[in-house]
Amino acid sequence: MNEVLPIRRPRAGRPTREQARARHEELLDRALDHFLDKGFEQATIEAIAADVGMTKRTVYARYPDKAALFRAAVRRAIERYAIPEERILATEVADLEQTLTNIAMLRIDLVSSPQGLKLQRIIQTESYRFPEIFTDTYELGALPTIRFLAKLLRRETEAGNLAVEDSFAAANAFVSLVVTGPVKLILAASPLPPEELDRRVAFGVQLFLNGARPR
Repeated sequence: MNEVLPIRRPRAGRPTREQARARHEELLDRALDHFLDKGFEQATIEAIAADVGMTKRTVYARYPDKAALFRAAVRRAIERYAIPEERILATEVADLEQTLTNIAMLRIDLVSSPQGLKLQRIIQTESYRFPEIFTDTYELGALPTIRFLAKLLRRETEAGNLAVEDSFAAANAFVSLVVTGPVKLILAASPLPPEELDRRVAFGVQLFLNGARPR
């Protein structure tokens, strides 16, 4: 009688680099959702790991504690939230006023997106505990646009169209004047109707230019 040998099943291979990266990104995305829904205190590594189908041990192998996972999840969201350089450059047209309007609307539309709203809410609720996420949001999210705007204002000043002494400070002032108000309303779940938003942005742009033009 022939001996029946056990069937040797192929051992599961190690995930490819792309698969491992996709799983890691999924972990950070789900972690962000948990932190948003439950807050930092109530979210747990156990629940996040279970949601992704990982063990706690796997998560802890990458992140020593919940704070480290939170920082990584928020930083990934900020990096995804950042406007690509080509989109910033595409705001520039021949007309300066229209360019400034395009820049303002680009920032406002970004915050209005589901990912933008999610990120801003986490920053608002947790930046007192993790002040570095506020800094990262500015440096990775806003600063590229500010630098582009400062370069634009400096060039217009050199051409004699504007009289801006500190182009970087003026760029930040522009964002505060034109963008911050509508963004605060969006985050408060009271966004302006489209026609009112257009009117307010146009008014802010004209007010800024009136203050920046040579006397």
